Amino acid sequence: MPASPIDSAIYGDLLLDKEVGKLFTDSAEVRAMMLVEGALAKVQGNLGIIPETAAKAIHRASLELQIDPAGLASGTGKNGVPVPALVSAFRDLMQAPEHAQYLHFGATSQDIVDTGLALRLRQALGILADYLDRILRNLGDLSLSHADVPMVARTYGQAAVPTTFGAQVATWGAPILRQRERLASVRNETAIVTFGGAAGTTGALAGDGPRVRAALASALGLCDPGSPRHAERDHVVSLAGWLTTLAGILGKMGADLILLTQSGIGEVHLQSGGASSTMPQKSNPVAPSLLVATATQMTALNVAMQQALVHRQQRDGAAWFVEWMSLPQMMVLAANALRHTEALSGSVTPDAGSMAANLVATRGTVFAEALTFALMEAMPRQDASRAVADLCRQAAQSGTTLESLARKAFPERDLSGVFELDLQVGEAPDLARAFAERVKADKSVSK
Repeated sequence: MPASPIDSAIYGDLLLDKEVGKLFTDSAEVRAMMLVEGALAKVQGNLGIIPETAAKAIHRASLELQIDPAGLASGTGKNGVPVPALVSAFRDLMQAPEHAQYLHFGATSQDIVDTGLALRLRQALGILADYLDRILRNLGDLSLSHADVPMVARTYGQAAVPTTFGAQVATWGAPILRQRERLASVRNETAIVTFGGAAGTTGALAGDGPRVRAALASALGLCDPGSPRHAERDHVVSLAGWLTTLAGILGKMGADLILLTQSGIGEVHLQSGGASSTMPQKSNPVAPSLLVATATQMTALNVAMQQALVHRQQRDGAAWFVEWMSLPQMMVLAANALRHTEALSGSVTPDAGSMAANLVATRGTVFAEALTFALMEAMPRQDASRAVADLCRQAAQSGTTLESLARKAFPERDLSGVFELDLQVGEAPDLARAFAERVKADKSVSK
């Protein structure tokens, strides 16, 4: 297995979302940095900071020149950042030293790297948003279609009370919908230009720094944060937190699907499962397992990202390197988890027969809470609880249903409705329909 299985030719179909993955390649990074350098020269030419002829030449070259990422390796290994080698290669390829001397004018390496990253994050987050919208539409349809299909609700892995499959789906979808709503803020926070010069003062530009930063933001379609962000890392750390929460939400869905497809429960079927090398009967829940694993790995990476907030003084290579080693992985892992979730959300098939059978297998003990409340009309709650607990033990030992035992033990009590599924699923069908309606009402999702 390679050091990074995400980039593996073997494991790529399992771990890599190709659309987002291509934004976090060496070629994509070099191209983004060149676009930033070209835009910087263009706006500085427009503002009269550098000669307009040089600005046009640099901007044109930024769109036409091809720089081999491998050629930057030696310089990056020495300098700890790719920009010095990039600028050197850019100038050499231009073959116009009279113009090339104005390349990277008044900027520092972090300005170029971070602004290039912002361009790539903007694209990547747009892809994630599209995934979320498709997933939510799928889950909304699934929840609505099965709003009234009864099943066992389980707490601590034990049968608890009746619910419906639609309500179960809503518990997967509602947090995704909230996370989709939070994405707008995350996108705004990260779609910013970074421009501060050597130490965040733009001192080399003799007071023109703010004008350059604003013009550069406009040229690239980014926001001007109003100040340099070299050592202020809350925007990327917030993104890491959002990605981690998203992965955890998807991981919960994955964990539930592992249990629902488990032998002996079988309440859900997946369109495609993983095969075993030796057991032909197996159909392993590979995608749900991946969602759980991704949530775990994302949490570990987020711990590292949170430490990047401790960015010492005006620039801190150690904290910056942590971001490089963590955030790209987090983006690609999140996209991959969404890719698998989209496939799952469109193919999960509930087995109403198994759900009904599992309800029957409880011998009616899923109605124990309802029976307790019914008996409270004639006795204190503590006594009612003890009486029902005793009846549940008898049901387990004798194989008799709780309903039969209750009617025999309390013949005088009116127990109508206590053992009727339609009445005892509570607001579960309403929760399922409400979630589906929220998805439908969300203008960004319902496109």
